[in-house]
Amino acid sequence: MFTFQGAKYINLYSLFTLKNVLLILNFDLKKDLLNKISKNFALNLINWYSDNKRSLPWRETKNPYKIWLSEIILQQTQIKQGLPYYLKFNKIFPNIESLASSDEEYVLKNWEGLGYYSRARNLHKAAKVVVDNFEGKFPTEYKELINLPGIGDYSASAISSFSSNEIRPVLDGNVYRLISRIFQVESVINSSKAVKVFKGILEKLISKENPGDFNQAIMDYGSLICKPKNPNCLKCIFKKDCLSFNFKTISKFPVKKNNLYKKSRTFNYLVVIDSSNKIVINKRSGKDIWHNLYEFPMIETKKINKNDIIKHLASKYSISNNFITPQFDMTQNHKLSHQNLTINYWILSLDYDLNHAIEIKKINDYPFPKPLHSFISTLDRFLK
Repeated sequence: MFTFQGAKYINLYSLFTLKNVLLILNFDLKKDLLNKISKNFALNLINWYSDNKRSLPWRETKNPYKIWLSEIILQQTQIKQGLPYYLKFNKIFPNIESLASSDEEYVLKNWEGLGYYSRARNLHKAAKVVVDNFEGKFPTEYKELINLPGIGDYSASAISSFSSNEIRPVLDGNVYRLISRIFQVESVINSSKAVKVFKGILEKLISKENPGDFNQAIMDYGSLICKPKNPNCLKCIFKKDCLSFNFKTISKFPVKKNNLYKKSRTFNYLVVIDSSNKIVINKRSGKDIWHNLYEFPMIETKKINKNDIIKHLASKYSISNNFITPQFDMTQNHKLSHQNLTINYWILSLDYDLNHAIEIKKINDYPFPKPLHSFISTLDRFLK
């Protein structure tokens, strides 16, 4: 019995030692690789970028205001979708003063359809801070940028490097993907630990002479070559050194922790139209999605329940339940980052006028969430 237990103990100890040896060897391998490729990584990357970079308006300027606009608009937004908004915002708000002096509602209206509306609200708040605290001169230093509303480490690093060549490596999804594959970084990318690991690697690789182009280049490279699916490994200039390519583990990187719970909600919108073709809308308030945007009167329910809707309408408009006949019109499914929405539209046509309604033809003057905006485009069919 003693001999068996001792053998088991020795076996476990050997496995533990072997695991640590492998970790040490793996660490040394990555360290040697970093030292090896750091000599020419930036030069090769920037040379690739000079031949392959996309022509984009914010790359043709050092104006920090315009660079900031592009960075905020392109957060969680693809270039093809964000470019028209960037051009529109530059035309409507050509400088920081024009943005700061506008009403938030007007900013939200011009943001309509782009989603993640907190970006637009923070854009407006930051503009006011720059006008009030920086005399309208948009800051270019990381230590000042990081304190503006809506600006985190990525945006502050990007703006400071693009506008004033400050040596600040950027970390976005494209960069995480490229670096994690080259070095087989096993840190979960959506964790706080990962930032330190990836920043340490990038600080070794970044060009000290041209950090702005380096940051643009590494993001473009991740987007165009080291793509999430079907990366173009055969054309990759780093394939000889890429650990994931050589060990055939591309699909395993980057490492993500998929524990995001998506809440399911059902919104019932009550589209109330009176006899004068006026419609009822409300402004959203409170700490919830679509803050300060407009919508129709709404009941949130676990499921479609016509009785609840009738009761709400009777209470809201002080009319008898017997005279309420809301008609179900359509359903939309809309996905947000943390929520799945089922949106039902119920139509109620009244045979009298409402004092607190607006003309249907003026509804496009108000900012609405994207799914409601698409429904609004069909409202003409209800006109009398």
